[in-house]
Amino acid sequence: MDIIVKTAGDDLPSRVAQMFENVIHQGHGSLVLVFLIGIMFGGIIQYTRVDKFEKIAGFAMLKDTIVPKMLFLTVGLASIGLYFMVEAGWAHYHIKPVIWQGLIIGGTLFGISMAIFGKCPGTGPVSIAEGRIDVLIGAIGGLFGGLVFTLYYNDFFKGLMGASAGKLTLPHFFPGHEHLVVLIFGIVVTIIAILIPKVEMFDEADLSKLPDDMRPDRQ
Repeated sequence: MDIIVKTAGDDLPSRVAQMFENVIHQGHGSLVLVFLIGIMFGGIIQYTRVDKFEKIAGFAMLKDTIVPKMLFLTVGLASIGLYFMVEAGWAHYHIKPVIWQGLIIGGTLFGISMAIFGKCPGTGPVSIAEGRIDVLIGAIGGLFGGLVFTLYYNDFFKGLMGASAGKLTLPHFFPGHEHLVVLIFGIVVTIIAILIPKVEMFDEADLSKLPDDMRPDRQ
């Protein structure tokens, strides 16, 4: 065990350096553009209040539909916009291979953790910026988990994840009709987002009637 830990630890600096090297050469655009997109994303998160614990927890208990409405709308519009931007050469993305066993295990753990924590990787940083110490502790735990996964990927996690099914995308199953498939998929998912009834576990009217020490938005 000591030999494995030492070897993994010695390899960590090179892995971190490789990570930054990959990001630098991916051409995400200027820092100003990335910064502006981040501001817009954070503004949308705060406007929809999906960075609140009640929204994620309510979604997990099927008592609040704000999160699924936002997710379906985002996926529907972004799938159309991103696909045609990639086709036009204005953007690019890196497709990850489908590893069913790893996706099932990881998705289950992610869902359980998200329901308990009341945050996701997108809303977490927004809550940290608002001064939420509990989310900061959770983020540190997530970084530690990523470190463990990196160090012991070859020794343990790689075998646990199972075989790769290749880099699969929906348009590839309909050769010759890729544009139409993406368009139909985006429209259908967007319609689903619109049709999902708006249900909130806590709305502003109800919260205003509670004492300050009982209001979840003041905790």
